[in-house]
Amino acid sequence: MADELEELIERVLGRLGLELVDFERAGGRARPILRLRIDRLDSEGGGITVADCAAASRALEAELDEVEELISSYILEVSSPGVERPLRKRADFERFAGREIAMRGFKPLVGGSRRVEGTLLGIEGRNGEERVLLRLVGDSEVKIPRSDIARARLLFDWNEVGQRGEQKGSARKKQRKKSQVSGSRQLKHGRGTEHEKR
Repeated sequence: MADELEELIERVLGRLGLELVDFERAGGRARPILRLRIDRLDSEGGGITVADCAAASRALEAELDEVEELISSYILEVSSPGVERPLRKRADFERFAGREIAMRGFKPLVGGSRRVEGTLLGIEGRNGEERVLLRLVGDSEVKIPRSDIARARLLFDWNEVGQRGEQKGSARKKQRKKSQVSGSRQLKHGRGTEHEKR
């Protein structure tokens, strides 16, 4: 039932140009909760809008209401994946090659650590023998069996955002200072002209 339900959700979202990023079932049998995180098929992560979520909810409810095994009192929650979107499918590891990611393993992945970060280089292998290619700090490259990965997600550089904010703030301060100097010069020139007329 779970796989069939996920396939149904993916088909409905696909018709809207959206994709299912993550799917979680919670709640009890009397009031199940379906939590979905969705994104645009052509997005590089975090490109979903409130309007997209609303449209997806309407389309999904029309289909889910017809599922006999699903209690009519279910709760549907649809949201964006956020800037640090999960990587669940093989296509995710192909699509986001070149991006910084973080992974946590079911067991130690690299150097005895279950958590590892690096630059995603892609994925190789098929049929249960897939390996995620990762470049670590120092440019060493590793191949991690996908079956050993419990969770993977994109990494967002919050420091870079802070630096951009500081740069914008500094630019605004410089602009204000320049405007004040320009205004001061104009005022002095005006006074000089008025004095000359006298």
